[in-house]
Amino acid sequence: MEAAFPHNGLVSVVIPCYRQAHFLPEAIESALRQTYPDVEIIVVDDGSPDDTSIVAARYANVRCVRQPNRGLPAARNAGLAASAGEYVVFLDADDRLTVDALQLGVRELARHRDCAFVAGNQELIDENGTLVPIPPRRPITTNHYCELLKENFIWCPANVIYRRSVFGVVGVFDRSLTPAEDYDLYLRITRRLPVRTHHEVVAEYRVHRASMSRNFGRMLRATVKILGSQREYLNGDPILEAACESGIRSYRNLYGLRLISQIAADLRVRRWRQVVPESFVALWYCPSAFAAHARDRLRRTIAGC
Repeated sequence: MEAAFPHNGLVSVVIPCYRQAHFLPEAIESALRQTYPDVEIIVVDDGSPDDTSIVAARYANVRCVRQPNRGLPAARNAGLAASAGEYVVFLDADDRLTVDALQLGVRELARHRDCAFVAGNQELIDENGTLVPIPPRRPITTNHYCELLKENFIWCPANVIYRRSVFGVVGVFDRSLTPAEDYDLYLRITRRLPVRTHHEVVAEYRVHRASMSRNFGRMLRATVKILGSQREYLNGDPILEAACESGIRSYRNLYGLRLISQIAADLRVRRWRQVVPESFVALWYCPSAFAAHARDRLRRTIAGC
């Protein structure tokens, strides 16, 4: 009979935090109430100007690592370096784990010992923690690298539980790729190693105005750069090449159109300091859509004269 938990199965939950101290207690408490018994929790205060360290200090079983502000990838790497677990989960400070998330992840890794990571599913919550309905999504169970070239189907970083050993093979988070450094890591891993996905909900992914994913210009630049960097590894495989080009087009449309809408909103309230850099990004990555938007705005301006 298979043991309920593998021997020496400490899980490190790394919680980087910058300006999210108001959400941090929910993240910490979701890690503390896990059904899995062998857990360490490390909060990384990434030079946060709020009460991150004070909040973390309220919990006796939580260790806090402090550093000057270096960004999310560096904070995750610092937490990884400070941790000791055989398995690692990166939980953003504004997200939450479901109560059996670690138990599910460790059991899957124990059953599939060749896998570098296991990824579960997520629910969306709003700023107040209320569930946000989302349509069902196509399950991904095979060809993980090819499917990730098309889109990052792992929405929430806390969906993933890693074997610690994988970082010795592929390296850690790339600090130059924020805010999509997790996407880059998934691609580096799945390109070389087997992984597993399941569809049990293991995380609650908070969507709010301050979410990094709502910085459409930065997300557009990062995702297109990451996918462009994959071309050298496709080895002339037409299926992988088509998947990569499909992903680039998809992200140009997804973030490009949202960025253009954001530019229009910023123009209405005269946020010139944001409009100028946003417009350069949109013009570079989505010239046709940006030109069409500019023509439409010009027509409406002339019609209103």
